[in-house]
Amino acid sequence: MRWRRRGAWMWPAFIGLTLIDGLIGSSLPAQGDSNRFVGAALFGAAVNLLAVVLLSRPLGMLLTRVRRDFPSFIARDYAGTFVLVAISGALLIAGLTHRAAVRADQHALADAIVRAQAYIGDRAPLEFQRNLSAVSAFVIQPGSVYRMCVPGRDSGRTYCVVVRVRLPFGSGVTFAGYEPNAAFAEGVN
Repeated sequence: MRWRRRGAWMWPAFIGLTLIDGLIGSSLPAQGDSNRFVGAALFGAAVNLLAVVLLSRPLGMLLTRVRRDFPSFIARDYAGTFVLVAISGALLIAGLTHRAAVRADQHALADAIVRAQAYIGDRAPLEFQRNLSAVSAFVIQPGSVYRMCVPGRDSGRTYCVVVRVRLPFGSGVTFAGYEPNAAFAEGVN
């Protein structure tokens, strides 16, 4: 009974750490810009369950070799709990690492919007210059190449530019036609 009270942490940890994995995945996604809590929690539950099934028994056997006083079911429980904590730690590290890339992409997009507004405000016909605050962005290459469009006031047309943020302003922004980003995006898919 003493061992059962000391070692029965794997399944409560599974539930708690699955919820924590959902929080980590939704606030610090390891891939993409965002993730929903339910999706992140389901992913965490699947990875946690797979890890418990595949790793708790072999790691538990290793633990019984080091600590011979542990019953095998307690060693398996400890090993499973360790694996669950390691997975949550790995998801946290991956999310924190990816966060820097997400922030860099957001800064590049903001820079591309400013460059597009400056170019359009200087060179586009007057009907587009009046609507600079309604910039539509399409990501061609995250962090470096964007297509920005500004709708006209009355004509239903858009004025578009391609912005390459890694190039100097003079050569980094070029006219890209009047086709809106929505039509352009349909052609890309």
